[in-house]
Amino acid sequence: MLAAIGLDEAHESAYRALVSVGAADVPDLARRLAIGEYDTERTLRRLERHGLAAQSSARPGRWVAAPPGVALSALLTQRRHELDQAELTAALLAEEYRTGAAEPAVHDLVEVVIGAAAVTRRFLQLQLGATEEVCALVTGNPVAVTSGENDAEEQAAGRGVRYRVVLERAVLDLPDGVTELTAALGRGEQVRVVDKVPTKLVIADRTLALVPLTSPTAEPAALVVHASGLLELLRGLFESVWRDALPLRPGPSGATERAPDGPDPADLEVLSLLLAGLTDASVAKQLDVGLRTVQRRVRRLMELTGATTRLQLGWHAHDRGWVARG
Repeated sequence: MLAAIGLDEAHESAYRALVSVGAADVPDLARRLAIGEYDTERTLRRLERHGLAAQSSARPGRWVAAPPGVALSALLTQRRHELDQAELTAALLAEEYRTGAAEPAVHDLVEVVIGAAAVTRRFLQLQLGATEEVCALVTGNPVAVTSGENDAEEQAAGRGVRYRVVLERAVLDLPDGVTELTAALGRGEQVRVVDKVPTKLVIADRTLALVPLTSPTAEPAALVVHASGLLELLRGLFESVWRDALPLRPGPSGATERAPDGPDPADLEVLSLLLAGLTDASVAKQLDVGLRTVQRRVRRLMELTGATTRLQLGWHAHDRGWVARG
């Protein structure tokens, strides 16, 4: 817990032990920590340098714990100051970079990243560095980055970064596809589905893009595209796919309120997922309900609209404003 102020687990354990007894000599503390006396004394010396422990003036060889409220507050204040200085330095470097890149050379507009580890690292960096929006086209055959490795998405969304994601329908057939979709919708991400996306693509803050370059025999590679005409082209590609994709709408599963002649929120959630191409079984799995529950809701929707087929149900649902692309 005290790693943020420069103490590793061993030193934190020693300080906690010393605080619990108030004062102790080296042999006693070594027994409590189950380590050698030499290592215990080295640990105490480091705590002394941090102002967390001191040798007793009344009893030589005895060590006394500094009051945590005073000693730790001082270390926290120092670390906050260091972080403020680091943030200032980062801002100055960013400004220097922007100034130097005002007129970049053509060869600086595109980076080539080679190797699965390098591609994964750049993919995560794009999201961790985003401050406004991340747009992505996702295919059903991940090469360098799998869904389980993308913790950066959760972190960025937690910071308020907007996500607009278009999934290839095959993604929903992956073992964890529906689980990942549920998590994304739960984070407030906007997700749409199409039969096929033209390419994998990630765009961060409309200023940086990552496009994989993959062949069946070659090592994974990718292009990192900076602000340029090529980036504008990639943005246009994403927006075109986004416009034509079917939206997935999150809904409060288990909601029961409904108008007498209309669907309730859970009905609309089922309808949205079905129109996006999920099977009844996949919808049931995502909503954590039984297959019969999904089928019962579909039958009720067909009764409400007078539809005799699911194709007619989709048409009537759009005509009544129950679903929409936007």
